[in-house]
Amino acid sequence: MATDLKRFSEMVRESSRIVIFTGAGISTESGIPDFRSPGGLWEKHRPIDFSEFLQSEEARRESWRRKFAMESVLSKAKPNKGHKAIFSLYDRGKVTAVVTQNIDGLHQSSGIADKDVIEVHGNTTYAKCLKCQTRISLDVVREVFSNNETLPDCGQCGGIVKTATISFGQAMPVEEMQRADAAAQAAELFIAIGSSLVVYPAAEIPLVAKQAGARLIILNREPTPLDDFADLVVLGEIGETLDFVTKL
Repeated sequence: MATDLKRFSEMVRESSRIVIFTGAGISTESGIPDFRSPGGLWEKHRPIDFSEFLQSEEARRESWRRKFAMESVLSKAKPNKGHKAIFSLYDRGKVTAVVTQNIDGLHQSSGIADKDVIEVHGNTTYAKCLKCQTRISLDVVREVFSNNETLPDCGQCGGIVKTATISFGQAMPVEEMQRADAAAQAAELFIAIGSSLVVYPAAEIPLVAKQAGARLIILNREPTPLDDFADLVVLGEIGETLDFVTKL
């Protein structure tokens, strides 16, 4: 393990164009549950498919119920050691982009500029109109919904309002996926952190970097299907490991 951590640190020091890829594992240390894990929310409650959300008012109400039920957890979450370690590399000019499957906005809260965070699964800290893409504050949605569970609609065009996340059955965001692909192809070192690397197409992004010539590090608590492609695999706690290797 000590040898792996030393090599991790050396690879970081040797690289000037690092792209970070993060999954749920980095945010669980901030108290945000991994919905896909055993006992997680998606095991207790069937995910609402995007087509169902569009077609059914009751499905939209249930979606907003779940959102606001989780809000007390999400609103209290703060960047942890892992997020802060990534920011320290970003602040030193070594990280060119952070590609994340997470929807919690904690990378931005840690200090990374919004333009340098590529959210391939969207963001749950605000809502959007599905028709005109107008950004809408959750406070506005909450106020409307608190009145007898009235469904919000867009004040600009009357369209359906949804959290700015990518749901099951919803198309991946084209611009973000293109940006993630470009960042991966330009990377010198690609570090996948806290992701099971089983959710596609996002899980293809580390392979894009590897095939373009980047070295690949995978840091996770458990093995992943892409471990055989990596130059280095480190199994361990995310925050402690990143904090340690970025200070070596």
